[in-house]
Amino acid sequence: MYTELLLFHSWFRWLAVLSLLYAIFLGYRGWLTQKPFLKFHNSVRFITILILHLQLTLGILLYYISPITSYFIKNFNNAVSQQEIRFFSLDHSTAMLFAIVIVSIGASKVKRKTTDREKFKTMAIWFSIGFLFILASIPWEFSPYVSRPLFRY
Repeated sequence: MYTELLLFHSWFRWLAVLSLLYAIFLGYRGWLTQKPFLKFHNSVRFITILILHLQLTLGILLYYISPITSYFIKNFNNAVSQQEIRFFSLDHSTAMLFAIVIVSIGASKVKRKTTDREKFKTMAIWFSIGFLFILASIPWEFSPYVSRPLFRY
């Protein structure tokens, strides 16, 4: 089950990244061109949050069944100094949780804004900040710290 869940989490991240990028694009475009905030934009906001929360749920499930985090918890004193173990057990999970909280707060704030421009601006800024945390926390294959393939097979 671990391998299948890891594979799904790895592939689903692209949907999460693309949906967040699309929402950010719509946010900046609407904000800078002063477009009306339509039902479509609200749907994109909602679907993006839904996808991110599903990815977070997959990540939490992985966290609890992963041999990496199991080793980290059982051997904390040694594991904390091992870069790859610490990254997946502590850094990645904490930063991703933080990123999704930021995006979720932004999505919630969008609902409370009264003007279309404020809605787009809030979505653009909060989603962008969360996206930066996500980009920094993905184990890119070109990363000098921890690398994983862009697509698992």
